[in-house]
Amino acid sequence: MPDLLIIKPSALRDIVHGLQVAASIKAQRPEWRISWIVRDIFSPLVRAATAVDQVYVFRRHEGPRGFLRTMREVRKKQFDLVLDFQGLLRTGLMTKWARGKRKVGRADAREGAGMFYDQTVPLPAAGRAAHVLDILLQFCPVVGAEPRLAGPLRFREMERLNLAFMEPRRGQRPVLIFPDSGQRAKKWNGYAQLTTLLIREGGRKVVWAGNNYLPGRESFPDGTFLNLTGNTSLTSLPALLHKADWIISNDSGPMHLAAAMGLKTIGLFGPTDPRQYGPYPLKSPTNYAIQAPVGELNLLPAKEVFALFNRIEAALPKAQARAALEHA
Repeated sequence: MPDLLIIKPSALRDIVHGLQVAASIKAQRPEWRISWIVRDIFSPLVRAATAVDQVYVFRRHEGPRGFLRTMREVRKKQFDLVLDFQGLLRTGLMTKWARGKRKVGRADAREGAGMFYDQTVPLPAAGRAAHVLDILLQFCPVVGAEPRLAGPLRFREMERLNLAFMEPRRGQRPVLIFPDSGQRAKKWNGYAQLTTLLIREGGRKVVWAGNNYLPGRESFPDGTFLNLTGNTSLTSLPALLHKADWIISNDSGPMHLAAAMGLKTIGLFGPTDPRQYGPYPLKSPTNYAIQAPVGELNLLPAKEVFALFNRIEAALPKAQARAALEHA
């Protein structure tokens, strides 16, 4: 059984896209055994992914000592192929130190990482303007696979988690919202008002989730709103997403994970271009991107997002039927 090492330590969005490529490789070439180098904070997600067989944990906060400890463990195995999905100096050095018969990286690698590769994969036809996942999919032909997705991401033991708080209300599963973002320009200030509209006018149950606590100051009828911000673990994230009817989020890791799992996803975009960073596949009937006027999220009214949500939900059955006919 040939051994493949993927190097993609961070960040969450990039890891999700890398996992989609790993799943595509595994589906088309199941003989490959896939190992992965990932930062400790993201390791629970990679460990749970069914496409990954072994995980090497990199503790970046330990500095050079953490780097050396990780690479000593990695060097215990000889890999047939090493793929650097990140293309930065640190991952280039990881590529150099790993014991691999062939080492392949990105054509757009930075910080001198390219000097550590035996080969680089070409960019898609759209070049650097291509969707970030289309760029990563170009690694597939290196293992004899086609550069295409092979279905939604799957995770181990999702059903074992008790998420009773995500049970449907009046026959409808909750709308799951991720109201925070690591970048100020990607934060939308309309989530509180959108939540009010979804509950009071839409009759929906809404759950907020995310790493950082954000207060929900509005009072709602019992059972209609739950605030899990500051109390959302990466271990439970796939199961949490799976229980939702819709996921609404800024351009963030959870948004990309929801789309990767084939769930109904709406991404709100400010300065970033959804053609490059939107929920993938962009033409999926369950993936939608709402772009703020002139890229400024503070110019996007909550009432407009609520109206778009209602139109999207109403049109979804027809869109899914068209997609099914196209793939028949």
